[in-house]
Amino acid sequence: MIDHRLQPLLKPASIAVLGASQRSGAVGNEAIVNLFRGGFKGAIYPVNPAYQEVLGLTCYPSLAALSERPEMVIFAIGDPRVEAAIDEIISLGIPACTIFSSLLLDNDGTPNLKQRIADKALAAGLLIAGANGMGFYNVRDRVLAGGFDTRDHPYPGNVCLISQSGAGMSGIVDCEQRLQFNFAVSSGYELTVSMEDYLDYALDLEETRVVGLFLETSRYPDKLVQAFKKANQRNIPIIVLKVGRTDLAAELAVSHSGALAGSDQCYSALFDRYGVQRVDDMDQLATTLVMFAQPHPVAQGGVVSLHDSGGERQLMIDLADSLKVPLTDLESSTVSTLKDLLDVGLPAVNPLDGWGAGGPNANAIMADCFTALLTDTGAAFGAVIHDRGPKSEVYSAYLGYLYQAHRASGKPVFLVANRQGSGSDELAITSTHEGFAVIDGVSQFLVGARCLLSYRDFQSQKTTPTVGPDQTRYDLWRQRLQAETRVTETLASQCLIDLGIPMLQSVLVGSEEELILAGRSVGFPLVLKTAESEISHKTDVGGVALDIVNQTGLLKAYREMTDRLGPLAMVAPMLQSSGIEMILGVSQDSQFGPIVVVGFGGIFAEVLGDAAVLIPPFDANTVKRALKKLSMAALLSGVRGASKVDVDAYCEAAARLSEIAVEMKDILVEVDINPIMLTSDGCIGLDALMILAK
Repeated sequence: MIDHRLQPLLKPASIAVLGASQRSGAVGNEAIVNLFRGGFKGAIYPVNPAYQEVLGLTCYPSLAALSERPEMVIFAIGDPRVEAAIDEIISLGIPACTIFSSLLLDNDGTPNLKQRIADKALAAGLLIAGANGMGFYNVRDRVLAGGFDTRDHPYPGNVCLISQSGAGMSGIVDCEQRLQFNFAVSSGYELTVSMEDYLDYALDLEETRVVGLFLETSRYPDKLVQAFKKANQRNIPIIVLKVGRTDLAAELAVSHSGALAGSDQCYSALFDRYGVQRVDDMDQLATTLVMFAQPHPVAQGGVVSLHDSGGERQLMIDLADSLKVPLTDLESSTVSTLKDLLDVGLPAVNPLDGWGAGGPNANAIMADCFTALLTDTGAAFGAVIHDRGPKSEVYSAYLGYLYQAHRASGKPVFLVANRQGSGSDELAITSTHEGFAVIDGVSQFLVGARCLLSYRDFQSQKTTPTVGPDQTRYDLWRQRLQAETRVTETLASQCLIDLGIPMLQSVLVGSEEELILAGRSVGFPLVLKTAESEISHKTDVGGVALDIVNQTGLLKAYREMTDRLGPLAMVAPMLQSSGIEMILGVSQDSQFGPIVVVGFGGIFAEVLGDAAVLIPPFDANTVKRALKKLSMAALLSGVRGASKVDVDAYCEAAARLSEIAVEMKDILVEVDINPIMLTSDGCIGLDALMILAK
């Protein structure tokens, strides 16, 4: 492990426990018990004037009375005493401390205790774990700095867990013995040390194979991005449980794109960009960490599974379909092998129900069947899905199937129960630690399987090299837009066309004379739209007239529109070819900056919101992968005789817009191209909205 700035906090040479206690169960007692339990090798100094000895250690009346300056102090005192203790720590030059309490005082002043502690600590460069947290367990360096009961933690582990929820840490660390941790932390208030700092530290630990995050929010988005980049460089997968899906940002958006790009979608876009795998609850988080912690690499292909029940085999098919986990189509040689093994009436398919009439050779046949499944070239990994026995017993014969198939294939294998039931079995723990994970719940397994396959595919993604932006052109448009207070649709279209986005160009008019000239210039049929300021969504106010075929109709539509809305209008060609309406947009996230929206536009954007959010810049292949995940993706391939549309043209336009989003982020807060019509021979934007930074 290289030197890290958090080392005085997380790997201290000596520790003082302020508020040490002889009372069993007290925080001041548990803190010392945990240091003993973890095998801490440095000096431990209990501090409490009420005792001369605590748990066999000499107890000191104050920090100042210690024979040496401790490197870290664990607080086990009440909130009314914390501020004075912080002042003393700073005066003594102690570099780090851990605070569990919530820093709440009756009749507190302004700033409150929490802010006062943070201000003093930041000014002094004091590292604080917490406050309002469960502490940390640095198992690999034998520092269990927690004030609450925990289990024994085998050394060394390979899983890190960083949680902004105290229960989110203890609910997994203390309850899931199948996971072996090298580092776990409850970050609490993050007064001076943040979740991002802990993540950076965890990625530097040589044993770390996978990191779990229980994430509420990122206080330092730039540092989070840098940590994700480090994880990619070191091939360390990150599994995140992100809570708080409310899209507060959407309420303030002017464009459809801004409304679609709420805060949670931005986090999902960030996760997708860096291959971070997202799960929905703590069961999924724990299970996925178990599956990533096993040491065997995932092969290409899908999932194979062996069952002893036709009904549960069918359940696997249904659940895999709903969770979008691919099941392997077996090659002919595998099917032939299975037919020779199976009893009459059992189909040689995946998932496989291999249990026939039973008999003395039944287990050997099942093991051979699973081996045949795993050695299929289309199998990425496999699962034996059998229920546990009475009292949740794990039958060793089932593990025998795993051992044999893994020896033959080298691929990951899992023993999965449809559910655990009551009780536990030590074999589930020991087998998992040996790399043959025992999983409870088919749905949990499939979520983990989806994450394994997704991370594998992320690692193999290739990006297309792009030509750098034409800075001269961008500089000209930056100057042009800075001179405007509002961007008309005509100007927005001109800007986008010049920067590489195909747009239907309109002509701005303000009188009937200009209208007639524009109509002759553009040619019929054409479209008339209002161009009055403060009207962002023209169709909502009857500000669009379509398919105007002659000058008489144009004048009539213009007069009716100007009577209601005003004289400024635009004339544009009426698009003749049919296609699929899509959307392209840019919005600004308060944490992560510019983001790009891709997906289905027009009424689909308003009603269904079938869109994806991406972090720019990106290439066309990234857009294509995002589109495939949308619920209406099949429309792009042509259904019920419809022509297949030019998806590549749209993806290239989106990639170019991602460049604009980055290059113009100081000028444009929102861009909306809705709809952008996708046809069989290209794409073209029909409407453009640009919102300038204030």
